[in-house]
Amino acid sequence: MNDTLLATDAPTTAAPAPGPAVLPALASLDWQGVHERLDRDGVALTEPLLSPAQCRELADTFDDAGLFRSTVVMQRYGFGRGTYRYYADPAALPVLDALREQLYPPLARIANQWAARLGERTYPLTLAELHAECAAAGQHRPTPLVLRYGPGDHACLHQDVYGDLVFPLQATIMLERPGEDFTGGENVFVEQRPRSQSRAIVVRPQLGQAVVFPVLHRPVQGSRGYRRHPMRHGTNAVESGRRTTLGVIFHNAR
Repeated sequence: MNDTLLATDAPTTAAPAPGPAVLPALASLDWQGVHERLDRDGVALTEPLLSPAQCRELADTFDDAGLFRSTVVMQRYGFGRGTYRYYADPAALPVLDALREQLYPPLARIANQWAARLGERTYPLTLAELHAECAAAGQHRPTPLVLRYGPGDHACLHQDVYGDLVFPLQATIMLERPGEDFTGGENVFVEQRPRSQSRAIVVRPQLGQAVVFPVLHRPVQGSRGYRRHPMRHGTNAVESGRRTTLGVIFHNAR
């Protein structure tokens, strides 16, 4: 998504101090399997990370304007059709805060293995250290967001780049029940392959499942070592109902 073109930059209200969130699925997540699927396919679908109640809690935040720093109406800028909202303080929401804190370290280890293959920079192993680096680069605004689509809504192919410092992996979590709350609206990824035609990947997460994928590119073994395969992502048109997802992006925005 693009954080430079905002439909509104609304004032926010203070939230109560959060308590700890319990995410047992994350504690037992098969990170080796996630890494293998990312290496093989470019995207990785996890087991459900959130309970139905936690999904409802996060989906319901969309209607609480005080939780958000800005709202983007996508069709105004040619991004697709639908609405997404950036949280003002992700740490004020216990489930979101726990997700970011627990997802980041294993994703950073994967990102650093990818960096070694591509000769790129490595990343710190804690989210606080990453955000300190973002601040030094002038990137202070949080980027986790909630996205809401209705019939006919969709997201054009894009990359979530918000400044010079970009953490290489992100996650999208399904907050509604496909086939019950909505139809259509599949996650779509397009991988650009050098000297070959692009490859499309369609993923259909169920309630509470996360899709982990690259922000910019991934390493792929070639005949002369690893090469970069750029990737973009979007959402197919929703046919009926309401589709709500959570976007967990780790680097901050300018």
